[in-house]
Amino acid sequence: MNDLVAAAGELPTTLLMGLLGIVMLADAVPLIGVLVPGDAAVLAAVGAGRPAGGALTVAAVVTGCLAGWSLSFFAGRRWGGQLRESRVGGWIGESRWTAAETLLHRGGGRIVLVAPFLPVFNALLPLAAGGLRMSYRRFLACAAAGATAWAGLYVALGLTARALTGLLPAALNPTVLTMAVGLLLAGPVLLATRRRLRAVTG
Repeated sequence: MNDLVAAAGELPTTLLMGLLGIVMLADAVPLIGVLVPGDAAVLAAVGAGRPAGGALTVAAVVTGCLAGWSLSFFAGRRWGGQLRESRVGGWIGESRWTAAETLLHRGGGRIVLVAPFLPVFNALLPLAAGGLRMSYRRFLACAAAGATAWAGLYVALGLTARALTGLLPAALNPTVLTMAVGLLLAGPVLLATRRRLRAVTG
């Protein structure tokens, strides 16, 4: 795993950001998303230390997330009922599907905005939003704002982690170190963020 992350950090900037966008697209798809370490991918991209890497990383994350969420949104609009009753719906679980719909009924666009900060639901909410016939323009605007906020938070964590790795032995790969330290920092930061979001969204 470490060798793979280190190798990714050596890719040309265009390829690295393209790969990050693909990873984030997969992260945004129900079921597949739970297997994709999107947060680690963002931290690794920042750890590569490219010029303007923070801005490019945010752009790649937002593009990938919006592409994946839009696919899920239109799948929910077109086949929501069928998917819910299919084997895929069974894997997702009726309780999660109902919870996603309840959140959307209660919070609407606000819930879409905070969806990137909600594990599992970040991939399911777009599917449910499409099934509930939410306006795509409203969905896209809220999703873009949420993806930008999430990406900005992880880029900030990655930059902080990269600065801290300068205090560690130079023999260790900076991309791998940044990812590891960033993930350690992310735990308490995201916990505090989610508590704040619950207070704001009710």
